[in-house]
Amino acid sequence: MTMRPANDGVWFFCGKDRFEAVPENVTDTQRCTRLGTISTIEHVMSALAGLEVTDAHVELTYPEVPALDGSARSLAEELVVAELEDLPPREVPSLFDRVFATKKAARIGIAVGNGRWRYDFSSDVHWPFEQRYETDDVIGDYRTEIAPARTWTFASDIEPLRAAGLGRGLDETTVVVLGEHGYLNDVRFDNEPARHKLLDAIGDLYLSGVPIRGLSVVATGSGHTLHVEAAHRLRERVRATTQ
Repeated sequence: MTMRPANDGVWFFCGKDRFEAVPENVTDTQRCTRLGTISTIEHVMSALAGLEVTDAHVELTYPEVPALDGSARSLAEELVVAELEDLPPREVPSLFDRVFATKKAARIGIAVGNGRWRYDFSSDVHWPFEQRYETDDVIGDYRTEIAPARTWTFASDIEPLRAAGLGRGLDETTVVVLGEHGYLNDVRFDNEPARHKLLDAIGDLYLSGVPIRGLSVVATGSGHTLHVEAAHRLRERVRATTQ
């Protein structure tokens, strides 16, 4: 994967395929966020959002973003090392009323704000049942408190995932494994699953194109499908204010 400077938004490329990173181009949200034919774009989008990168071309030699260490930490660090270039100012339209998306017990609420984000992990049948991560400064905390949080799975899901050909390139050092009564491997944070879910939410919602420092977000039990639906509603609400 190679990231290159751009001035036309965020685009993903693989061979002859090219897709702008907008909700309308999302084709699957079952286990990851797929943009056209390119899978697992959420960690890249999250790192771009956390580093406030508005324009980039992401070029891949295979239609899936590398798993790396299961988090967005190395992506964020590489963006810092590469140094970012300021683009000319752009006018941000008056945003929107509150945006909500719900599906059964899962929900997400978005309001104009100052970068306060919260994710409430909730599971009726699996430990840890309830877990929360909250930040009052999503940009200030992103590199140290959010980006390092790794993807996770319940121990009971490992074999089905392997049988489905998923999770290649990941192992016990790059995936947090949740057992019946606790973690089955070392964790970076006591609430790492909730932090990673927030990481994913940041990446998915950034498909709207709205800077994350200007939002306040509360999500409970939500996944990629609900995040992308919320990003689409947010994008439509913003576009409606410019017409």
